[in-house]
Amino acid sequence: MPHLTLPADADPDDVARPALVVGMEMMTGELELGFHTHRKAQLFFIVRGEVTCEASNALWLVPPQSALWIPGNTNHNIKGRAPLEGVALFVEPDAIATLPRECCAVSVSPLLRELLLRAAMLPALYPLDGPEARLFAVLLDELAAARVENLRLPMPTDARLRRLVEMITAHPADGSTMKEWAKRMGVGERTLNRLLVHETGMSFGRWRQQLHIILALQWLTRGASVQSVAIDLGYESASSFVTMFRKAFGTSPARYISRRLDLASPDAGD
Repeated sequence: MPHLTLPADADPDDVARPALVVGMEMMTGELELGFHTHRKAQLFFIVRGEVTCEASNALWLVPPQSALWIPGNTNHNIKGRAPLEGVALFVEPDAIATLPRECCAVSVSPLLRELLLRAAMLPALYPLDGPEARLFAVLLDELAAARVENLRLPMPTDARLRRLVEMITAHPADGSTMKEWAKRMGVGERTLNRLLVHETGMSFGRWRQQLHIILALQWLTRGASVQSVAIDLGYESASSFVTMFRKAFGTSPARYISRRLDLASPDAGD
């Protein structure tokens, strides 16, 4: 993975260019960047590994070959685990008007992938009137046309709902109804439902299914089998889990993951 060299104390926000790309690589350990902001907008593209990000009252999963767009001045945190390889694109807020105004996970086309990797080889202060600037212009156009992916889990701020989130995340196979969860928490079912819809825009059933999608992608990316993921999420059979996954992504879990892992292989660019 090519890396753009910046001084140790350099801040991408201070680099006087419409956009720049910084390579990132971590072979051991875990990555955890607490809540922070950048003046510039940011795109995290993950070549290998996975990253989660909490921003704009949502949890985002970024699996291999996907990217997360974070508008400028958006408070966010980043967590990842090795091996991790990717690039971070930083963009001036006024560089192009058609870039997304809100956080979103985006699908990375083969062209966008190659543009990002090529841009990571350029110097930070590339000429503004040369081919490097034209490459970034094409990159930003391709980013603006990227398809949004369903990798967002709305995260509530209400303390009672955060407790519910923690309990369900710890035991995703628990098929208890909302009424049963409300009873455990000592609140009324209607109150809990009203809070959840107000803060996430989703019903309890829809929110739990989205959580299952996020967890499934994490586990599958780490090498878990479809059968084990189905069991750990509480599905009666692997086929019922595959049906849910296919409805969400238009393809089977095995094909979705294998395509991404193939692209993430060190030999993929040879």
